[in-house]
Amino acid sequence: MTRALTKFPDLKWIGFDIDGVMTDGGIIINDQGSESKRFNSRDGHGVKMLVRSGLRVAIVTGRRSNVVELRAREIGITEVHQKVQDKLVLYKEILASSGLRPEETAFAGDDIVDLPILVRCGLAMCPADAVPEVLDVAHFVSRSAGGHGAAREMVEHILKGLGFWPDIMARYLEK
Repeated sequence: MTRALTKFPDLKWIGFDIDGVMTDGGIIINDQGSESKRFNSRDGHGVKMLVRSGLRVAIVTGRRSNVVELRAREIGITEVHQKVQDKLVLYKEILASSGLRPEETAFAGDDIVDLPILVRCGLAMCPADAVPEVLDVAHFVSRSAGGHGAAREMVEHILKGLGFWPDIMARYLEK
């Protein structure tokens, strides 16, 4: 059962896992060892809206992939943590170095390796196809599966909860 949160005025940092959240979790490795991932363009535009709104957006992933660096750069994410062995250790380092409190953070994850952050952050989010243990602790569960619009739903939930959505929509409708 999820714990619904609709307003979170202190939110300043949003972290996203990659595989299973920003992608469908599939990893394609060709004979030459090059890796490919499929990203959703609407998810990417949503993340750009977060960044433009002045929020600190980060990627936190256990794998290392050049395509993640490229995608992050493309959508404006400058804080990229790859090959993270222990996500909780990294999360505690981020809190300590930034002075952020857990309630000022949100995280989107889909698997048990994400639980240590999800149970500590202010807004825990996951895609509809997350593992049951993650679904049980999430404040927000998207209707979409990972890599198929889930991150966009999470972004819109955040922007609406912060009260930014009307101004964002006005910018698009005024053109």
